Amino acid sequence: MSTFKVNLNETIFYLSDSLNLVGGDNVDHGKRVAFMAIECAKLLDWDDKQKDDLFLASIFHDCGVSKTATYERLVNFEGINAGNHCSRGAKLLDGSPPLAFLSDCILHHHVDWSELKGIDLPDQVKLFANCINMLDTVDFLSINLQQEASNILSNKDKIRKKIFSGMDKEFNAQLVDVFLEISQPDAFWLTLDKGLCSGYAEFWVEHKKKKNISFNDLKSVMLIYSRIVDAKSFYTRLHSEGVANLSRCLGELFGFDKHTCDKLEIAGLLHDLGKLRVPETILDKAGELTEEEFLIVKRHSYDTYDVLNAIQGFEDISCWASQHHERIDGSGYPFQYSHQQLSLGARILAVADVFQSYSQDRPHREKLSAADIMIILKQEVREGTLDKDCILMIENNLEKCWNAANSIN
Repeated sequence: MSTFKVNLNETIFYLSDSLNLVGGDNVDHGKRVAFMAIECAKLLDWDDKQKDDLFLASIFHDCGVSKTATYERLVNFEGINAGNHCSRGAKLLDGSPPLAFLSDCILHHHVDWSELKGIDLPDQVKLFANCINMLDTVDFLSINLQQEASNILSNKDKIRKKIFSGMDKEFNAQLVDVFLEISQPDAFWLTLDKGLCSGYAEFWVEHKKKKNISFNDLKSVMLIYSRIVDAKSFYTRLHSEGVANLSRCLGELFGFDKHTCDKLEIAGLLHDLGKLRVPETILDKAGELTEEEFLIVKRHSYDTYDVLNAIQGFEDISCWASQHHERIDGSGYPFQYSHQQLSLGARILAVADVFQSYSQDRPHREKLSAADIMIILKQEVREGTLDKDCILMIENNLEKCWNAANSIN
């Protein structure tokens, strides 16, 4: 396997924008929590390593949330571990060597301090988890109260009193004292209202320079995001991994070098990031989508582009992933590119996405056999929408491609 020269902090920071999509219009929750957490850490005089780790934990703390309904329950305080998201998030991180050290923090980020202090964990992990719990509460209170008073300063005292009332019960007393101090100035709340403007975010991204990371370690991080996306609907379990496997398989059959195949696999894992914005009521709908519902679905490939385009070193990955609904006759979306504008990588992703989708059950149909899928793909070739060479390559290697698409090693 090859290596990738990337800034992992930058990659994670921009990929976290995909997690924002789950909340619809309530964007940047994780980044706001990270901003507040670092302001607390500065006052506590924590060192740079502690601040870095807390910032990363804050960015990832809700990585176990895929469904819009789960996010709405959290915002409205309807169950502290709605959707089992704490354990789901911890399990996702535990499977990634670069991020596994955050697993315990994410698992316990909704545990009250009165219980957490008795759990056998390092003191720093307890403080990280409880700090995120407290600031999670601050942000969700802010979101809720702004429905009553649009000016965030109108809600400042209510939120501070609520956090104070949780001292020594929900929240560690020292953390509460620090929060009350940093949140006294109006500027704190106006910064929060504006979004993440902390200079620390820029520092955190930039002070870790580009360095070589193995494909396996990078893939383990990308798998977190692909599994968040695929958990959005019962019907898309393992879809992204199947598309990634088939894309890599086709790249190898076309004779691509190992590094290009690695990039194809990552593009497959990330191609549906934008679907996190789509409500599961649409994804799981058994009947035909309305025009308005289809327009909501259509934007997902552009949202994927919007997230990936900012990451240095992901230029090919961004193109291939975001163009998986383009068609060689120009009838696709979101860019309406035609054959001459679509690289072979993009055409591979498009065919892999169609093939893998038909190999899974969907709300409106049962999964198809490999032979039946080939009938559909050949019809697409006759209509001039999908690449003939890619489909011929699948036909000539049908069993191998079927196994790849269905994650069969």
